[in-house]
Amino acid sequence: MRENQQEQEDFPGADRRSDIGNNAPRSSPTVVENANPPASVNGIPHLTRRSFLMWVGSSGAATALPASALAAPMATAVPVTMDPGLVNVRLTVNDVVRDAQVDVRTSLLDYLRENLQLTGTKKGCDHGQCGACTVHVNGRRVNSCLSLVAMHEGDSVTTIEGLGTPDRLHPLQAAFVAHDGLQCGYCTAGQIMSAAALLTEPCGRADADVKEAMSGNICRCGAYSNIVAAIRQVRDAG
Repeated sequence: MRENQQEQEDFPGADRRSDIGNNAPRSSPTVVENANPPASVNGIPHLTRRSFLMWVGSSGAATALPASALAAPMATAVPVTMDPGLVNVRLTVNDVVRDAQVDVRTSLLDYLRENLQLTGTKKGCDHGQCGACTVHVNGRRVNSCLSLVAMHEGDSVTTIEGLGTPDRLHPLQAAFVAHDGLQCGYCTAGQIMSAAALLTEPCGRADADVKEAMSGNICRCGAYSNIVAAIRQVRDAG
């Protein structure tokens, strides 16, 4: 009995069996306005079992909240940046202005064939040795497999499709047909583009001079004599 009395004195809020009768009304639950510990008495916290549990429970709930619930997330603007591997280029191809966004490693040959579907320009060796990929850049012949499209900002490019049409052949195209200057035809576009540039370049009148000027274009079928004859015809007519 003395131990029970001591426990009740230590915890004044605890229920006492002697005070509870069968017909005693039940007390309403206590609402704690704040979760701070009870005030101290003479520097010693005055705790009851109920107040202690209420304080610990409310403190734990506060610490368990996620950071997003305690502070609103700050909205940050994500800058829109261009892929560093891409480049914007504007150039003219066969008298049509083209705006391109391509990989910086894209060759002029691949751009013409893959992006613009101008497949008359052929990919032969892809090392600048056969001349099958020859096109005109600002009027000068260029091996397009060795030139990056990113280098041609503002340039004017002409391919075999822009030199003539089936209904209106360029004089060199007609001369190649007349002199049978082709067999398999794979190198023909590059041969004609080189020959068209040769017409405006300083070149001697002898066949040897023409062969030297055309030495960068290889014909594996061996139609060199017919190619030289076609070029000679156009030079003589012009």
